[in-house]
Amino acid sequence: MSGREPDWGELRTFLEVARDLSLSGAVRRLGLAQPTVGRHIDGLEEALGATLFTRSPRGLVPTAAAKALVPHAEAMAVAAAALARSASSATATDRGVVRVTASEIMGSEALPPIFAGFRARNPGVAVELAVTNRNQDLARGDADIAVRMVRPTQSGLVARRIGSTRIRLYAHRDYLARFGEPRSLADLKHRCLIGFDRDSQTFRSAGALAETLTREDFGFRCDSDVAQLAALRAGVGIGGCQDAIAWRMPELVPVLPNAFQFTLEVWLAMHRDLKTAPRVRLLFDWLASGLKDYLKGRPAGATASTGDDTVA
Repeated sequence: MSGREPDWGELRTFLEVARDLSLSGAVRRLGLAQPTVGRHIDGLEEALGATLFTRSPRGLVPTAAAKALVPHAEAMAVAAAALARSASSATATDRGVVRVTASEIMGSEALPPIFAGFRARNPGVAVELAVTNRNQDLARGDADIAVRMVRPTQSGLVARRIGSTRIRLYAHRDYLARFGEPRSLADLKHRCLIGFDRDSQTFRSAGALAETLTREDFGFRCDSDVAQLAALRAGVGIGGCQDAIAWRMPELVPVLPNAFQFTLEVWLAMHRDLKTAPRVRLLFDWLASGLKDYLKGRPAGATASTGDDTVA
């Protein structure tokens, strides 16, 4: 042990490495060079007098000392994010950066037109979009605003229910002209279904039909929702699609609309410490208005609306 206190920069780097068990993940998220990340880990190990990671053919393996350190580093990260939010809220400005996280489909199909209107009206606010199907941690500061397809339950969040989106089976009209429209769920066995490859988690939330299908039932397999939608548009086969997306594309035709459908709720969430930050509140309300229009099949609205927020 060197006798010096661990540096927060080193601890922050350690936490990112511990989350992914790789240096490359910390490099991407922190914007640091890989040698710098390595020096931070070496410096922290020297300060603590303990080895934190060992290497294996599969990557880094945390030691017992690293596992014991993680909860303390996470607590420090939460405190640092709260400090940054408080400083941001105290600055009465409509300039700066707002980071939004959303799923692949919402980030690529629903949000871009909404962002276009917002940026035209608020050129001083830069928007960052983190597209992932994993819920990012708002309390940890991974993002300022989240578009969620389930009700947020994490404590300390302000959440607003926007509405719900219905998902049904669709196919390109050219595909149905070539192969015929199925008349029953059993007929789907004789069509090309678009579905998952290795990641079935999202698909399994789709209800009863999903529980009866296996990977081998899909003629086109891909774990990217965006790529699945592209395949649907190209006429590869039959797949699930939000009505709000399909309404904009007359070439997509509902398939067995009364036999299979389910809905997902759409929520907006932000940390309660950011509720009074002008730029975050501006975008939050703008997103609420635009997403309501999206769910109704209308172009993104030009004005923001307010609504009732719920503190989770």
